[in-house]
Amino acid sequence: MTAKLDTLQAALGASLGDAPTSIRRDRGELTIEVAPDRYLAAAQRLRDDPALRFEQLIDLCGVDYADYKNQPWSGPRFAVVVHLLSLTHNWRVRLKVFAPDDDLPVVASVTGLWNSANWFEREAFDLFGIVFEGHLDLRRILTDYGFIGHPMRKDFPVVGHVEMTYDAEQQRVVYQPVTIEPREITPRVVREDNYGGSL
Repeated sequence: MTAKLDTLQAALGASLGDAPTSIRRDRGELTIEVAPDRYLAAAQRLRDDPALRFEQLIDLCGVDYADYKNQPWSGPRFAVVVHLLSLTHNWRVRLKVFAPDDDLPVVASVTGLWNSANWFEREAFDLFGIVFEGHLDLRRILTDYGFIGHPMRKDFPVVGHVEMTYDAEQQRVVYQPVTIEPREITPRVVREDNYGGSL
């Protein structure tokens, strides 16, 4: 496995040049991080370079780094992580890009390179509020069109902002402010002396 990763890392370095801000090896996988302005060009290079040939995008997701690992985070808050597969060379790589603006996170869309990115980018937009510039149909995919906010952001309230109910008189679904009382759920602790012991 190490020789194969060495070969892949050398091919990535030769093809991408100075585009990556870092190439990290962890748990038998390589992660390439690029700046937002180099993201689309690096993605196209990964797909088109014969030495790499990452012809399949197998996953794309958003990440919210606020309070990452329950620690303060000093860098940009939102990232997009793309998992690519080369069927030709039988290897994988992870491509990561951070959105430069936390208030309105925007990165380039890769749907022009891999059609499979379409719904993944819509999901990242819906759940994290990451805007994919150049996406032809960027709209919500999991939440309702009238939904307020992005539920996978770490600052999104656990109970949400509004609740939806069916009003029999109006014969339609209505939205209203949340009426659920906030509560703290404390796990029950078993304090028996012989709990889990032999009978």
